Amino acid sequence: MLPEQGDYFSDEDMLTSTSSSISSSTAATDCTSFRSISEEYLPNMKKQERPPQLGIQDFRVIKPIGAGDIGKVYLCQLRADEGRYYAMKVTDRDVLELKKKTHRAEMEKRTLRLLDHPFLPKVVAQFDASRFSCNVIEYCSGGDLHSLRHRQPQNRFSLSSARFYAAEVLMALEYLHMLGIVYRDLKPENILVRSDGHIMLTDFDLCLLSSTTPTLQSPPTTTTKSSISSPSCLPNLRSSKRIKTLVPQQQPTFVAEPTSARSSSFVGTHEYVAPEVASGRQHGNAVDWWAFGVFLYEMLYGRTPFAGESNDVTLRNIVKAPLTFPRGAEAVGSAEVRARDLIKGLLNKDAAKRLGSVKGAAEIKSHAFFKGLNFALIRSSRPPQIPVKELSRERSGRTEATAAFDFF
Repeated sequence: MLPEQGDYFSDEDMLTSTSSSISSSTAATDCTSFRSISEEYLPNMKKQERPPQLGIQDFRVIKPIGAGDIGKVYLCQLRADEGRYYAMKVTDRDVLELKKKTHRAEMEKRTLRLLDHPFLPKVVAQFDASRFSCNVIEYCSGGDLHSLRHRQPQNRFSLSSARFYAAEVLMALEYLHMLGIVYRDLKPENILVRSDGHIMLTDFDLCLLSSTTPTLQSPPTTTTKSSISSPSCLPNLRSSKRIKTLVPQQQPTFVAEPTSARSSSFVGTHEYVAPEVASGRQHGNAVDWWAFGVFLYEMLYGRTPFAGESNDVTLRNIVKAPLTFPRGAEAVGSAEVRARDLIKGLLNKDAAKRLGSVKGAAEIKSHAFFKGLNFALIRSSRPPQIPVKELSRERSGRTEATAAFDFF
């Protein structure tokens, strides 16, 4: 994540913020903190009637599975139902207050409560315990698209696979924008893969809340002047009249875009921030469509389009360097030509002219790259890859793995 006041952070900081593992010393420290919570809560809960809402006493923590800029994530189970797995994101409010990032944790908590979409997290529980805040959501056993891409030939997805994942991400962004939420942190690391192969967007601490008014924009009715020749038995109809021309019916366009959203905060991940963010100017909804273009480019070509040898060079490239495609990677076939055309529209450095900046997902869906794709049925489509189920290993080793973390 980028700092909010424009002070660039080091490469080490970036690696720390995106790390998917937790050191043993850190885990040991967390264990001590969590044990003190269990001593405070569990004995009392045995004596008292359990509250209707879930709390830390209802979960069995198995192991840490990730770490981010504002918290750590643990694999867990409900004690009453050990057949299902969940992800628990834990943030330390005291630490966040020292880092002046409390508002980010509150933003994520607030945003999660608003979501109800197949490609976004479903909240299982939210609760506080001592100085810790916890969000429990469904667990995605397939990892993230960043890891999945690195397991592909030449570290990139096929055109059909990239189109599938892009379509699902597009629908998730469309829903967020419909709620007036600008995501501001789109990248493959934040796109998780469920056990059925479909995606789930995660990490909402950098969201910008605004407002939007969803509308259905109907295509204009076309009329032409036509002369009607009537039979001799109907002389009164011999005249020229303006009638409606029979043309194929066009469906109304659904538009829900938070075009009034504005912020000057310097947030995001270097390789995915839009030019207006990189140059320190105000930004709005169009930053998500820029990041969507970078995401699609990376899925197809195995790298981001403006990455440089340092963060500063990357930001300069984003602002000034023209968009280019890999040398020797000529577009093969009309499908890739359409993909490049879509990427060019999304990576327009002028936010006002960027594809999606006015009509949002509606105009991106209508691009030729997605021609023939039924967005309404994509949730029922078979994903390109189904994750191999490995949770049986977690179950077989749960007693040993849980010993150090079973303190909720």
